[in-house]
Amino acid sequence: MSLIQLHTFIKAPVERCFDLSRSIDVHIASTKRTHEKAIAGRTSGLINLNETVTWKAKHFGLYQTLTTKITQMKSPDYFVDEMMEGAFKSIFHLHQFEAKGSGTLMTDRFYYEAPLGIAGRIFDRVILHRYMKRLLQERNQLIKSVAEGDEWKGFYLTQKYRP
Repeated sequence: MSLIQLHTFIKAPVERCFDLSRSIDVHIASTKRTHEKAIAGRTSGLINLNETVTWKAKHFGLYQTLTTKITQMKSPDYFVDEMMEGAFKSIFHLHQFEAKGSGTLMTDRFYYEAPLGIAGRIFDRVILHRYMKRLLQERNQLIKSVAEGDEWKGFYLTQKYRP
């Protein structure tokens, strides 16, 4: 099993960071490069405990689908999403949020296991780990940018209260 751990300091309240991190719309905005779309389950707004989302995205030249479920949540401290179906053998992503001085320390612990046995482990070491880390960093930078500016108001006000 591989682990990607990231720490991102955001000059914004913990509640805002927590909500933006579980926003389907923010996630879509952060993955334009891979043409990611939510195609089933929760497809917009804020995903909640026991809800699923199925993503369709282009990775390594192929369209793939991935279904994740929010399996644990304690607002605004943490939530966990886990893969239910997809190309990986497993994914477990812990998102943690801690108020720190004038902002929030957002920590990602992204555990995953590539498929295909030894070939998958080699692919992970050579390409996949760096690729997944970059996707997470891009997502976190967008969350940081949105949370620290005025853009969050559009996501927050139009998405938070949507049924």
